[in-house]
Amino acid sequence: MARSSYSTPKVLFGLVVSVVVSSALALPSSLYNSKILSRAEQVKDEYDYIIVGGGTAGLTVADRLTEDGKYSVLVIEYGSFDNSTSVTTIGGGGGGIGNASHLFILNSVPQPNLMNKTTAVIVGKLLGGSSAVNGLQFHRGQEEDYDRWGSPFGPDSDWSWKGILPYFKKALQFTPPNPDTAAALNIDYDETYWGNTSNVHASFPTFNWPMLKTEMAAFGDIPGAKFPPDSGAGKPGVFWYPTSADPATMTRSHSRTGHWDNIDRDNYETITGSKVLKVFFEGESASGVVFVPNNAKSDVDSTTVKARKEVIISAGTIHTPQILQASGVGPKSLLESASISVVADVPGVGQNFQDHPFRIGVTYTSIALDDNFTVHPDRTDLQLNATFKALADAEFAANRSGPLTIASGNAACFLPFPVIAPERFGAIAASYESQDPASYLPVDSHPTIVAGYAAQQASLAKALRSYKSAYYNLFLGGGPSEGALVFLHPVSRGTINIVPSDPFFTEPVVDYRALTNPTDIDIMVEFIRFTRRYFAVPSLAQFQPRETAPGLNVTSDSDLAEVVKNNISPSTFHPVGTAAMAPRELGGVVDEDLLVYGVKKLSVVDASIIPTLPGAYTQETVYALAEKASFKTFL
Repeated sequence: MARSSYSTPKVLFGLVVSVVVSSALALPSSLYNSKILSRAEQVKDEYDYIIVGGGTAGLTVADRLTEDGKYSVLVIEYGSFDNSTSVTTIGGGGGGIGNASHLFILNSVPQPNLMNKTTAVIVGKLLGGSSAVNGLQFHRGQEEDYDRWGSPFGPDSDWSWKGILPYFKKALQFTPPNPDTAAALNIDYDETYWGNTSNVHASFPTFNWPMLKTEMAAFGDIPGAKFPPDSGAGKPGVFWYPTSADPATMTRSHSRTGHWDNIDRDNYETITGSKVLKVFFEGESASGVVFVPNNAKSDVDSTTVKARKEVIISAGTIHTPQILQASGVGPKSLLESASISVVADVPGVGQNFQDHPFRIGVTYTSIALDDNFTVHPDRTDLQLNATFKALADAEFAANRSGPLTIASGNAACFLPFPVIAPERFGAIAASYESQDPASYLPVDSHPTIVAGYAAQQASLAKALRSYKSAYYNLFLGGGPSEGALVFLHPVSRGTINIVPSDPFFTEPVVDYRALTNPTDIDIMVEFIRFTRRYFAVPSLAQFQPRETAPGLNVTSDSDLAEVVKNNISPSTFHPVGTAAMAPRELGGVVDEDLLVYGVKKLSVVDASIIPTLPGAYTQETVYALAEKASFKTFL
């Protein structure tokens, strides 16, 4: 695909804009894979591989497995194909999340530590999965995050930063920012951390709010804050990062556009609108799956399809454990309570559930700024006024440039805990490290689950003391109000389990178990204190930042803890961990080849295998692990 050519940035209302001149300005047409199957009757009796889930990981694996024509693949996707503007549009980010037809509709159980509130569980339900509805942000965790994954397997594990970096490169087609824009905003990047052979695009918007430059530079006043050479360097710090946008058309680039659209292969077939009920086995070997229409209430209209080589579950962190448990792979006691025959007693299925908490409770605003960012106390909302909106719409319609090329943003800080809490990080780490690992896990957790958490506890206590692991993320918008904090390594662990009375057709029980470990509260209290310190640095003082919540009079540990409890959401829509890659004796569900313990010819490739959250949002990591799995395990 041809890259866009760029003109010199121009100034629109005092804001930096790069004009894109493209030969493909129109929105993409609704072309789709010619091998999509519209009816279950069209599905063959047997394929080499069956992939359950056509999301971020599933379509990546399907593309790689079918490239050389050697293997036949069937992808079974619950959702539908959709190329409407709610999916393709970048402006604002996450447009697909506003379309209920793109989402599974379920809620967590009430959370006792959050005043018994429930939380919406947001999961993509369409071809392309969550990559088709997310905020389009591409960045990686730190080296220590990925080294942590493989460490329980020993020093020779290739689940490490060194082992996964080639697949980060392979997963994406990187387009650097316009040089003039990069110079104007101090956007650092290093193309050696990126690749150029994928059809999934990582690019930069043609426009950014100039205030972002000031906000980014202000971290230079924070002792210990670093500015890595690139967002993909595996280092914590303050950096710009790309978004998942095709720079030629300025539309969303996701797993469907990168690994499914316009691929015409006789060995690659997809059926949408279909729910996999279970994997069936011949002895210990997975032999295929049973699926029904996604609106079915019983298995009367079920279809059975066999897999010659392997069944690959890629249904995501929420639904992969449901399918495993419904198939007889999971905690024995749970399966027996649901009258499901136990194929393999794997206690870790559905355990170890993690997500990034956010909305921690501190918010800052500044006195309104005019179009040139001059203080005018009597003016408000100038960045989004009708005149500006009209100009932005015209700019995008003319040449796919301007403000509407911004997704959810592409500038943030990812800082280590010793930088956040230089006087208290050691005490908090020591307190966490001294806990009995079973104390804050679900009651009667299996000994292997406790042993696995003990290993995580040791590594996370080390990370709390490390200057190489990020814990705090402040999302920067360049606007008059800031305060979107994300907690990158929570230590509380939740569960996702089937409903025993209806394991197949009722959504699983999602329990974040938010704030069940008090260390999470201790850490987030320090987040609030640091955010106050950041907004008080000299370079931001001229903009007169004001704390709008909770208020500078709220200072004690106990009062700030209440702020956290009253405001936090346990999810940034980055669920991981429910089919964790770890040794079986440490509660693992899959081994280093992503094969499920206790059975044969069954693997999991999606975010559920991630044993501990990376210090980053999860989209890019899921692409990389899918690329690695495709090469390491199947090819």
